[in-house]
Amino acid sequence: MNGVATLRRILGKPLPAAALYLGVLMLCLFEIAGALSDLASRRAEVAAASAMLEQFEGRKAALARGQGSDINAPAGSPFLEGATVTVAGAALLQRVSAVVTRLGGNVLSSQVDLQGTQSKAGFVSIIASCDIDQPGLQQLLYDLEAGMPFLFVDQLSVQASANFASAGEGRLRILLAVSGQWQGAK
Repeated sequence: MNGVATLRRILGKPLPAAALYLGVLMLCLFEIAGALSDLASRRAEVAAASAMLEQFEGRKAALARGQGSDINAPAGSPFLEGATVTVAGAALLQRVSAVVTRLGGNVLSSQVDLQGTQSKAGFVSIIASCDIDQPGLQQLLYDLEAGMPFLFVDQLSVQASANFASAGEGRLRILLAVSGQWQGAK
């Protein structure tokens, strides 16, 4: 009973009672603020999940309408086209030459490899010697590997000219081995 009497004596005075009341009130306000903050963050998570769900449903609807699986997916067959392996090799060489020429480069020499180590697996390879500006090299590699049909850069050897080494200008001479898979005669 001694503790209860002490509590009555403290609460009977106005200043300690007001301080205790204010402390409890502040504690309640902090709890309410924490709960509101947690509620706001959960609401943001739900909004993000809803946006992602809408995006997935939009893709699903696009698939149902026949618009393709991905807007950014390249069009075409992933395999080299051609009735024979020779025609597929020529198509591969034409594709590489077209990309090099479009980027301002020159194909100096080329060779189609139909008897290589990968030919048994259905791959056709070419080796091309080209010269191209330095900014065009990155775009060349991207254009070859990002489009259709799927092409793989098996070997890349870059040699800078004397002008390029001293002044940072000039063309790069590259040796490029590119392969693609031929599906075979249909």
